[in-house]
Amino acid sequence: MQIAHIVNPFKAPAGSEAAMFQPITFESIRVAKEFAQREVAVELYAVGYQEDSDTVPDFVTFLPPLTRSVLDFGTFTQPKKYPLLADVLNALYHASRAEYLLFTNMDITLMPQFYLALHELLKQSTDALVINRRGISKKYNSVSQLPLMYSDYGKPHPGFDCFVFKRELLGKFVFENICVGVSFSEVAFMHNLIAFAENLKLIDDLHLTFHIGTEVMPPLNREFYRHNRSEYEQKIYPQLKPHLHLRKFPYSELPFPKRVLKWMLNPSFRTHQVLNHEGIRGWRALKYRIDEWRFGLMEKLK
Repeated sequence: MQIAHIVNPFKAPAGSEAAMFQPITFESIRVAKEFAQREVAVELYAVGYQEDSDTVPDFVTFLPPLTRSVLDFGTFTQPKKYPLLADVLNALYHASRAEYLLFTNMDITLMPQFYLALHELLKQSTDALVINRRGISKKYNSVSQLPLMYSDYGKPHPGFDCFVFKRELLGKFVFENICVGVSFSEVAFMHNLIAFAENLKLIDDLHLTFHIGTEVMPPLNREFYRHNRSEYEQKIYPQLKPHLHLRKFPYSELPFPKRVLKWMLNPSFRTHQVLNHEGIRGWRALKYRIDEWRFGLMEKLK
């Protein structure tokens, strides 16, 4: 099995959180590849802009620099060159012939067994995986502390930031001009996998990745947030909607109240959209269904 893994590093200001966590992420990737080398062929890639190249260690291939960004598709009062998600993934597709492609956010750290675990999970007739991270204490701040980070079990996180899929799926994905590093990129990624993967699995009960810090939602830059939200809701979702079947959503096998609660608590799902797929229109109908379940439960407990 061949897995090609890409990240999107960037030149961060000295002393910033990003300048701290990127070397930790890269070292965890190196360790995980070394751990898996006898059983899994792992290719490591990074892509960014020319000024980002010196952030990448020698064991990772830095692909030809990106030539465009979200700034080419909008006007922002505080310009920042966020790459387009489609450009990052297309760079990986053209660089590698690997059977599976993998994208993780730059602040996602791997456990040593990560690639070996992927190997086992993907052998189960799976064409796509989404892996939830765990959040650990913010007291860690250096590569030398990785053994302690591995030992910190942390807390579960509901969002999505690690995506694995068969390479042929990329040709079906719809990303428009949504950018990396801003909310709604993970929403778009998840819904593309739901739409086009035949056997998508959400892995939310294994300790395979972690993040320094336990926050659920990062601080928002409203302009870039509005851009990504508009790209998703106005351009991407309408194209995906015909392919989104309720049975393919994570948690769809749970009883109605539990799955709705799971979707409501997860920042990568738009509650009104999944309720539409349930055939439910509006909060009044939702309240009726929940009350119906609650009263039925009370009857059983009498």
